[in-house]
Amino acid sequence: MAEYGGKVVPADFTSGNMLFEPILEEGVFRFDCSADDRDAAFPSLSFTNQKNRDSPIMNQNVPVYTPTFECVLSQQIVVIELPTGTSFYGTGEVSGQLERTGKRVFTWNTDAWGYDSGTTSLYQSHPWVLAVLPNGEAMGILADTTRRCEVDLRKESTIKFVASSSYPVITFGPFTSPTAVLISLSHAIGTVFMPPKWSLGYQQCRWSYDSAVRVLEVARTFREKGIPCDVIWMDIDYMNGFSCFTFDQKRFPDPKSLVKDLHLNGFKAIWMLDPGIKQEDGYFVYDSGSVNDVWILKADGTPFVGKVWPGPCVFPDFTQSKARSWWACLVKDFISNGVDGIWNDMNEPAVFKSVTKTMPEDNVHRGDAELGGCQTHSHYHNVYGLLMARSTYEGMKIANENKRPFVLTRAGFIGSQRYAATWTGDNLSNWDHLHMCISMVLQLGLSGQPLSGPDIGGFAGNATPRLFGRWMGVGAMFPFCRGHSEAGTVDHEPWSFGEECEEVCRLALKRRYRLIPHIYTLFYIAHTTGTPVATPTFFADPKDPGLRTVENSFLLGPLLIYASTIPDQGLDELQHKLPKGIWLSFDFDDSHPDLPALYLQGGSIIPLGPPHQHVGEADPTDDLTLLVALDEHGKAEGVLFEDDGDGYEFTKGGYLLTHYVAELHSSVVSVRVSKTEGSWKRPNRNLHVQLLLGGGAKIDAQGTDGEPLQITMPSEREVSDLVSTNKKLFRNRIESAKCITDIQEVSGHKGIELSSTPIELRSGDWALKVVPWIGGRIISMMHLPSGTQWLHSRIEANGYEEFSGVEYRSAGWSEAYAIVERNLEQAGEVESLKLEGDIGGGLVLERQISLPKDNPKVFRVDSGLIARSVGAGSGGYSRLVCLRVHPMFNLLHPTESVVSFVSIDGSKHEVWPEAGEQFYEDDLRPNGEWMLVDKCLGLALVNRFNINEVYKCLVHWGTGTVNLELWSEQRPVSKQSPLTISHEYEVKGIS
Repeated sequence: MAEYGGKVVPADFTSGNMLFEPILEEGVFRFDCSADDRDAAFPSLSFTNQKNRDSPIMNQNVPVYTPTFECVLSQQIVVIELPTGTSFYGTGEVSGQLERTGKRVFTWNTDAWGYDSGTTSLYQSHPWVLAVLPNGEAMGILADTTRRCEVDLRKESTIKFVASSSYPVITFGPFTSPTAVLISLSHAIGTVFMPPKWSLGYQQCRWSYDSAVRVLEVARTFREKGIPCDVIWMDIDYMNGFSCFTFDQKRFPDPKSLVKDLHLNGFKAIWMLDPGIKQEDGYFVYDSGSVNDVWILKADGTPFVGKVWPGPCVFPDFTQSKARSWWACLVKDFISNGVDGIWNDMNEPAVFKSVTKTMPEDNVHRGDAELGGCQTHSHYHNVYGLLMARSTYEGMKIANENKRPFVLTRAGFIGSQRYAATWTGDNLSNWDHLHMCISMVLQLGLSGQPLSGPDIGGFAGNATPRLFGRWMGVGAMFPFCRGHSEAGTVDHEPWSFGEECEEVCRLALKRRYRLIPHIYTLFYIAHTTGTPVATPTFFADPKDPGLRTVENSFLLGPLLIYASTIPDQGLDELQHKLPKGIWLSFDFDDSHPDLPALYLQGGSIIPLGPPHQHVGEADPTDDLTLLVALDEHGKAEGVLFEDDGDGYEFTKGGYLLTHYVAELHSSVVSVRVSKTEGSWKRPNRNLHVQLLLGGGAKIDAQGTDGEPLQITMPSEREVSDLVSTNKKLFRNRIESAKCITDIQEVSGHKGIELSSTPIELRSGDWALKVVPWIGGRIISMMHLPSGTQWLHSRIEANGYEEFSGVEYRSAGWSEAYAIVERNLEQAGEVESLKLEGDIGGGLVLERQISLPKDNPKVFRVDSGLIARSVGAGSGGYSRLVCLRVHPMFNLLHPTESVVSFVSIDGSKHEVWPEAGEQFYEDDLRPNGEWMLVDKCLGLALVNRFNINEVYKCLVHWGTGTVNLELWSEQRPVSKQSPLTISHEYEVKGIS
């Protein structure tokens, strides 16, 4: 050991400024801790060409910002300090706020069903930060490691990466704008694959449409109701016993016929494939995989077997070229059934009945030398989904080289956009997730993945009509647009929530289809140059700090979408914070309180098309509309990309890229083609130009596309009249619109009205969320100083629950609780909430949740089983009851988590996940305190309780969760003898 900075440090400790060399292009630098570390670094799986990372270029420039490093106990800690006022974005697929200062995430692909704003590891890993400097310039920082990586942005204007040694750090910039950084990043990691045009239409999914009959019924209903849609998805239940590459012969007896019927009605079909292959002799996929020796191995050299949907499964080792080729051949044959696209799910990889939710980290991958060779799963875990998506993409391409593959992947790594689209995973049907999904889509775009979107309406739980309609309004504007919901929920198709919601969904999707020429053009530009498709509003003015935290609006090129994500606030009640310059509002005569507001930036032209029922209805000779907003100089420009919508002729010149300009001279606006690219001949079609005047007003002109068109501007008085008239029309449309009414409203005790929005308690170190209407449960336990979410919860289950018996989920966990008392800290009282739930038999469960002002580090729960009206015939005593406190906690790092305590008898205990379930009674009970320790975070959640009230303690390890239960004695209660448990929680740092 040695002394460093007044601290004792290990002998292998090293630190200093990182060494740099210029790579790739001007402004890009690679940093390593030493020359030896540079030589020892693993191959890059993020760069498209590893030589670009490993080969220096001739350049005399030096970096503006140099990271420092510390290497301690095989961990490399990298810190880069930037100017005060820097804003952080990116970090890939992350929940929570748009601007990331104060947040910390861990790149470890995780099956994160029901995640919330505090979840620190989701399905994808992007060890990447986009930093926007105070002057509007920007730079990007990539920690080029596939291993678990901590990305810590909790210190203002400071980025810290922590991962296993050694790995290089790549910096991009500072450049003049965030867009310039993302273009430079794309030169390293590649651009998004060019999607087939049909994949930009609306897509309908459910777990599951359980038969071909049901699939066709859903498709037919879309057409009958005139709601645009292009794709129906088949979830896992189409398979025979959940076995990949098979079809259930009763429910999906003839997939080719099903797909033929779908195609005749303008629908494509996308089918799920998971990585877990059923271990069953005679199953052709398992047999061929075993013959080809493609399975991931355990440390002892035998194939790893883990349980997933089919039961015991083996897993392809996609780090081997022979395994990727084997999978690609299976995909090629699968496509012959008429498969249009493939959905790779569960590919973190997820494994059931495992505390870590995945396979052991000491499993062995026999990887190709260019990927890193033979390594443990801890090295390849984060790229497993990327490599599976790559194999699927390559198999589809082999099947038909004249069609563009469409792959959707749940798990991924930075660079996955080369092969697949993604979605934001198993979200929840609530307003928090509606709001959060905008930032999540934007963060993925700022991390190199522009083709993403959420499950519209929310995957888990039941949407309400207003929530679903509002979600469809904004979801129809996302790059990837799909509705999806889980088994056991109500139907979540656009017509499932009443006529008002159905009409809002129809209007929203017609908007999208009008905008598809614009969206498709944005994807062509993204594919060819690396620009994002959807961007935060601040991209319109990166120098404006007031725009950097705006979370309910975003840009599609020059098109600004402003959405309301607050239940009781419609379009007409929104306060719109616009970037500087000219922003002209418009609609399609479809404004509605539950639809977003639309603005076009001055100086812009965007192309529009007819609102077809599916993309395949479009024809090159369809009328083309140009929407024009002049800038302060009376000019505007825009671009339209056209090709076959599929295939690769566009790479050989088979396309038409048209640049349009508009200019105002002497009260006449001239609209013309300024230049074109590609060998496609311009279709013979009508041209409509809509010139925006402000206030939603516009004037229309018609001509022939390719020929100059002149529009005489009205006088200032006429413009004023048009704007005034249009504002009245807009107001009439808003006031006459059939608003979506929500149906879920619960009347609380003492006249308190509750919607399905959780009650928040916030004071000191804690922010809690409580849902009185289902079990009075606490669904969020956010520790503010560390940014750690401790509870694993959804609104209707899990989180902090209490039961009235020894049986799991006995009375008390699902009943509606009444609010007896609510004290607000703002009113000078302790922040607290008192609830009670009637559990029958004259009994109530009473719970007081409080955040004491005299000790801001803790929150306290005082619970009791109380006899209110027990009949005299029973002697005043209730049935036999037990107060069982049942919190379910998140394990952010399952292999580094342990329950620790000292028993009454003085014995010390450390209970690890391998212990499963353990009871502690009598003198083995914790002596009034036990703690859940996360050694990776260096934090412990301490639970203190009154030992005289607690007769048993239970530790139960689940999949990525642990329960720390407190049980009272089991006995009848009377008015004079309730059962009570008082306890509190506090988070402490550990060394």
